[in-house]
Amino acid sequence: MHHSPSLTRRSLLALAAAVPLAAATPPATAATATAVGGERLARDGVQVDAGAAAGLPRKLTARSWLVADHDTGEVLAAHRAHRRLPPASTLKMLFADTVLPVFPRGRRHTVTDADLAGIPAGSSLVGIRAGITYTVEQLWQGVFLRSGNDAVHVLAHMNGGLARTVAEMRAKARDLRALGTHVVSPDGFDHPGQLSSAYDLTLFARYGLRNAEFRAYCATTTAEFPAGGGRTFQIQNTDRLLTGAWGLRAYPGLVGVKNGYTSGAGNTFTGAATRGGRTLLVTVMHPGDGRNAVYAEAAALLDWGFAHAGAARAVGTLVEPLSDGGAGASSVRKAVRKAVRAGAPGTAVESPSSWRLLEGAGGTAALLAGGVWAVHRRAGNTGGRRGRHRS
Repeated sequence: MHHSPSLTRRSLLALAAAVPLAAATPPATAATATAVGGERLARDGVQVDAGAAAGLPRKLTARSWLVADHDTGEVLAAHRAHRRLPPASTLKMLFADTVLPVFPRGRRHTVTDADLAGIPAGSSLVGIRAGITYTVEQLWQGVFLRSGNDAVHVLAHMNGGLARTVAEMRAKARDLRALGTHVVSPDGFDHPGQLSSAYDLTLFARYGLRNAEFRAYCATTTAEFPAGGGRTFQIQNTDRLLTGAWGLRAYPGLVGVKNGYTSGAGNTFTGAATRGGRTLLVTVMHPGDGRNAVYAEAAALLDWGFAHAGAARAVGTLVEPLSDGGAGASSVRKAVRKAVRAGAPGTAVESPSSWRLLEGAGGTAALLAGGVWAVHRRAGNTGGRRGRHRS
């Protein structure tokens, strides 16, 4: 469990209802969003202390990136930190921040066909099959190691459904002050309007790493996964800086956290590494080169950070969650209390692909109307087989 889970599930839903987002389009990138963490992070171009600028890696092609100190929250360097881009499977960090504390890891769940309905065609899959019983721990291993959208959908259905989970993720993003993030689906797959930023993804990683289970899952390299009939098969973590796969060396001291790729989003990666008692976070979004570039650029930025973290002046900061007493917390708590007192009736949620997604989550109509849900079921689940549009 998180160190101080101040927002209950009821509060998350109430906050989602109390602070609705635009229905058909994600919120605009306004000054209130881009100023989070300091005004320099809202600027264009590379932001870095002049004394440490000369040491920055020269070949950085990412459209957005950020390096920060995990413990102090100091942002050491950044490039377009609040630029809103498709996050791919790095959005699963927010899914874990939201849902991981809900279920004990030993709880068992027998998967149904309904749990697996609506997984977007071409999704990455860990190989979950209806009729097989899985522990919650195994489902999270499917999320963290194989980025399995099937595992995400099963956990989301256990959590009360896709619409409820999206509503809770949006509320969680607001609590974490990730104002550039707009959630349309819990799995990170390419959906119109689903966006985040290097700054927000780093917030999700920092918050998640305060949870011992989150840390353990994202640091796991291999696990045995149920295949039915008492049989198992091995799954491997797709984080190449963690495992050293595909021609890369494992980054020394890496502790996670999440990689992502779709044909629409390109490659995105958020990582954390510890060296000499210091833990740094790095996020790299959409580099212009090949698929290993996201890892190579992340490793180069981590190297720079460890070399300069003791001397480089911060250009911004990673803010604390509102529920932990961050700036503006009192106004959000008032909105939550007001919504809880008023109550939030169950409501039908519309989406263009299903047009009638009935999920009795209070307040989700305003949040989800206009959201796009892919409803194509991928034919045949194969362990770890990945499609062109994987995430």
